[in-house]
Amino acid sequence: MTTREHTALGWWMAFAGAFGFSFKAVLVKLAYRYGVDAETILALRMGFALPFFLLLGWAAEKKATHRLTARQWGTLFVLGFLGYYGSSYLDFLGLRYISAGLERMILFCYPTLVVLMSAAFLGTRLDRRTVASLAVCYAGLALALVHDLGQNPGSVHDVLLGGALVFGSAVAFALYLLGTGQVVGKIGATRLSAWATTFACLLVLGQFIVMRPLPSLWQQPAPVLWLGLAMASSPPSPPCGSPRRPSAVWVLGRYP
Repeated sequence: MTTREHTALGWWMAFAGAFGFSFKAVLVKLAYRYGVDAETILALRMGFALPFFLLLGWAAEKKATHRLTARQWGTLFVLGFLGYYGSSYLDFLGLRYISAGLERMILFCYPTLVVLMSAAFLGTRLDRRTVASLAVCYAGLALALVHDLGQNPGSVHDVLLGGALVFGSAVAFALYLLGTGQVVGKIGATRLSAWATTFACLLVLGQFIVMRPLPSLWQQPAPVLWLGLAMASSPPSPPCGSPRRPSAVWVLGRYP
């Protein structure tokens, strides 16, 4: 395959990932119509996805040239907690209160949070162009929030609560990206994604077992089960260029 074909394939894969991840919010809102809660929907999604990530991790370990250390396993657990458990749980909770459109806009501000965190913790310089991009991004986000508040004047509390939960999800995922940038070279991208997501799946299922009777998970209406399966096939996290260079900020500016 030529370099040009690789590039074209990469763009199509990025588009498919962005579409699938964006559509996930619609699937969650549809599932909520059947009276299920965030814990159940998330447990179904992660339960369906768990076998795939276990298989992916097993295959990656067979090809690996070295075993993971105890410290690396601990890092993977923390990254799974932040990036796929904490971020997903806050996102699903927030979708009970706000529209899928507003949720997407808030969640996709995570690259700006990576930029700000990199400046705060890694000493990355912010130039004027980047600052202008951040200002435009958050101004647009504020306008979208004001629009939803205007459309639902009687549910200001719900919009603010849902917005705060989804913003917390974006913060958790930004922290995950910062963390992966520090370890992906040593662990490997496939192993990192496979085992971090596996830990997240186990955390979600463990939470469900603590909060609900386990048999109730597969006693849901058939449409809810199908929606859970559809969500399991969507990307577990927002698409991004790389842990060090997230993609969404560069429309108006660049990461220095």
